[in-house]
Amino acid sequence: MKINKICVKSGIDNIKDYNYLFENKKIGLVTNITGVDKNYNSTVDVINNLYNLEILFAPEHGLRGEYQAGEEVENYIDDITEKTVISLYGDKKVPSNDTLRNIDILIYDIQDLGIRYYTYIYTMYLCMKVCSYNKVKFVILDRINPLGGKLIEGNILDHKYDSFVGMLPIPNVYSLTVGELASYINDTENIKCDLNVIPVKGWKRGVAFYETDLPWIPPSPNIPTLNSALIYGGTCLFEGTNVSEGRGTTKPFEIIGAPWIECHKLSKYLDESNNLEVVYFRPVYFIPTFSKYEKELCSGVQIHIKDYEKFL
Repeated sequence: MKINKICVKSGIDNIKDYNYLFENKKIGLVTNITGVDKNYNSTVDVINNLYNLEILFAPEHGLRGEYQAGEEVENYIDDITEKTVISLYGDKKVPSNDTLRNIDILIYDIQDLGIRYYTYIYTMYLCMKVCSYNKVKFVILDRINPLGGKLIEGNILDHKYDSFVGMLPIPNVYSLTVGELASYINDTENIKCDLNVIPVKGWKRGVAFYETDLPWIPPSPNIPTLNSALIYGGTCLFEGTNVSEGRGTTKPFEIIGAPWIECHKLSKYLDESNNLEVVYFRPVYFIPTFSKYEKELCSGVQIHIKDYEKFL
């Protein structure tokens, strides 16, 4: 049965409506593998063909998703455009003043998960601050919040616990698009960035990613599916424990477990404690190829979403 999807256009699909921002300007671009238009054309290539693209910046995982979580990325030359790619992960997480002196505009186009501890929003935050300091216009090509933009959950981060997985006093699940978040923090954090947001068209709050016709591109190696993105906000918290969050398996963040867990008992407990119309906790065994418990047999559960609307 064919399901009617809501037609949504991301910021990159609307960029020609904003030619006045980019014509005759020297442009830098912060993006990654999720930067694509409705036809799967890379934002890198779209910008490069339309305007004067001078330099590229890559967050964690690299420009085209070449690197694993936490892996330091060196500066390199992009094979397709032959432009320099400056890494924004590792020792240097922000564009240098020298690189920004050669551009007029810095564009940002990355699909976020709507979760506070997903690092891309801190790349955006630091770029906003350095753009403000250097008087460089900052333009966000907005993308929808994949969780639908209504759900708000979790505690508010205290600034004294700042790290690269948490720099902003926002809840774990914050409900905003990346453009809305940028506008919010520009005011509340007093950044004073010359911020422009090219908005999404066709989306309204409450519409989750699975209800749209947007292509799902894995934003990082351990978020391979939309299910993993939806579940990530909860299971990522296991990173701070001695329980595997499924890294090193084909279902990262959809699977949790450890060698000492009894999967059938855990599954039974969780299923009896929760609404089985929404999720099902299936007992599983798995052997991570890397990360926690590498090459050890683990026992745990896989989280199956049965009703997306109620889950969100």
